[in-house]
Amino acid sequence: MINPLIEIKELTKVYGEGEAAVHALAGVDVKIDNGEFAAIMGPSGSGKSTLMNILGCLDHPTSGSYFMDGRDVSQLSKNELASVRNLKIGFIFQSFNLLPRLSALGNVMLPILYNPLDDISDAEAEARAVASLESVGLSSRMHHRPNELSGGQQQRVAIARALVNNPPMILADEPTGNLDSKSSVEIIDILHTLHEKGSTIVMVTHEPDIARHAGRILCVKDGLIMSDDKDGNSPCMGHKGQP
Repeated sequence: MINPLIEIKELTKVYGEGEAAVHALAGVDVKIDNGEFAAIMGPSGSGKSTLMNILGCLDHPTSGSYFMDGRDVSQLSKNELASVRNLKIGFIFQSFNLLPRLSALGNVMLPILYNPLDDISDAEAEARAVASLESVGLSSRMHHRPNELSGGQQQRVAIARALVNNPPMILADEPTGNLDSKSSVEIIDILHTLHEKGSTIVMVTHEPDIARHAGRILCVKDGLIMSDDKDGNSPCMGHKGQP
């Protein structure tokens, strides 16, 4: 039997105690298989960001289990979670999260340098980063710093960085949130290409038009998954495309 890439069972996350306790997640169950492209949607305060943080091994759940590739990662130490993040997950953020003093090439090389299991030379690391930038169409801009790049180009650098260690999963948190329409289309096209090549993509978005590009839409509300749709009829999509 092949394990799903992600399997979450009865996951909860509680902030605070007593009467002040906030149940950000209230018992979530979900499986995501290798090769899926899933979107997570929900209103502000629904729990989607908390779920994303736990999926990305950036936070621990209060209770429940989270299996990634068959391994329970829900109670790992901070150092162990850091290793999982670097080896198993490629992150794409709304705000790009690029280091301003490094070139595009330098930013993309960072995950390689922090990979304790990848004992390669600097030349090999650079060659891999160059190949990753070429895959997102930025071979001519690799020596430019973030402030010399457009928003769409910065997000492509972020995607190249997410890909450079060949992680099994890409987590995209509002990847088009800071982009104009043209750049948004370019980024979604890149995500589609990655998905077609076998990448598993989990994307948080509040934009119905962006969510429609995923093959599956998880609608989160009040800390629970209210619907799990593969036909584009998620209640999170709203009426006539409005959230």
